Amino acid sequence: MSDIIIAPNPVLSEISQSVTSVDKTILGIIDDMKLALSLAKDPVGVGLAAPQIGKSLRIFIAKPTPKSEVFTFINPVITKEANLEAKQKKTTKLEGCLSLPNIWGEVQRYNVVTVEFIDEQGRKHNRKFKGFMATIIQHEIDHLNGIIFTKRVLEQKGTLYKSEKNEKGEDIFEEINI
Repeated sequence: MSDIIIAPNPVLSEISQSVTSVDKTILGIIDDMKLALSLAKDPVGVGLAAPQIGKSLRIFIAKPTPKSEVFTFINPVITKEANLEAKQKKTTKLEGCLSLPNIWGEVQRYNVVTVEFIDEQGRKHNRKFKGFMATIIQHEIDHLNGIIFTKRVLEQKGTLYKSEKNEKGEDIFEEINI
């Protein structure tokens, strides 16, 4: 099993390489990613990109809820952002990252994205995703492009937070002054 890479690590700032074929090696990497994501408990992981386990490949997985299936995205490309067509506003959500433990920030993302990708069986898809899943996809594609969410927070002049547990085990957020 592969451990989740913690920043700063050079693989997290590289642009990942495209996958040329879905073979046993790639399927093994995806299985490692699924296991690593399933073991992330505090916080619970909802997405994981291959660079986060040290593999500079254009693969990520997403599991938006504990009961949902794991979606696999190989060579994903956002083909259009429905928000641009409809002139809709971006939504702002608090994001964290398994590669940056206890760091959080509000990031503006499109609420709807259309993504071209290949699944684990090598089938091509062109699918629209909304809401939280659209947020996860944009966060993970950023990883594939060597971008960590904190860069988005700073570009958008947002606030970063550090979390700690209080005596009751609850998360307490404190603003990070930069």
